[in-house]
This record gives sequence, C-alpha cells and structure tokens, in this order.
Amino acid sequence: QVQLVESGGGSVQAGGSLRLSCAASGLTFSRHAMGWFRQAPGKEREFVAVISWDIARKEYADSVQGRFTISRDNTKNTVYLQMNSLKPEDTAVYSCAADGNPYRIPRIRSYDYDYWGQGTQVTVSS
Repeated sequence: QVQLVESGGGSVQAGGSLRLSCAASGLTFSRHAMGWFRQAPGKEREFVAVISWDIARKEYADSVQGRFTISRDNTKNTVYLQMNSLKPEDTAVYSCAADGNPYRIPRIRSYDYDYWGQGTQVTVSS
C-alpha cells in the first residue's frame, strides 16, 4: 500500500529555518503530484505548496510565498519543503499528500489527494 512518511519537523525560533522531507513508497512516485498541507490547533487544514509530477509546476499559498520552497527528487521518491523566515503563525502539523491520479495538473484542495502522511509538528516561537 501507499505510505508517506514525513520527517524534519521540530521547534525553532522566529526567523529560523526547517526542511521537511516526505518519503513515499507503494506508488510510482514520479507520476504523481505531491502537496504539503498544514493544520494548526483549532483551525482547518490548509494548503501550503504543491509540485507537479515533472517538477514543471509549483504553487504556493500566499502566506508562504517567497519563504517556502517545495522540491522533489524522483530518484529518491522524496518531496521536500524548505521553510525559511519562519513565523509563529507557521506553527502547525505539516502533512504531505499524494494525488492518486497520475500526471494530473497540481491541485490545491485537500480532497483532491488520496494518500496522506501522519504529519510532523512544526513549532515556531517568538
């Protein structure tokens, strides 16, 4: 079955950086768009970033544009989220997700994703 395993979360002070990783197995990784989402306590899950299967397209939430960078290594079946200039409002559980439809244009709605990781906590203190 499909498994997505995130790592790299932790606690950091405002202005700091973290790099999240998500290792995928059980699917032909290079054919699928991959997304990052986050959920803060008491809030709904929100879109963060997405990358197309061929790396040609990337989209970001306005709140992270210019600070976060999504990338992927199809030889390692891994997607990354580099997070710079972190703010306290970035505190959340970050989850990666795989679109189960191969070669589809990247989507930003969580319901378009079929597979999810367990999430990794990111805490940013002021």
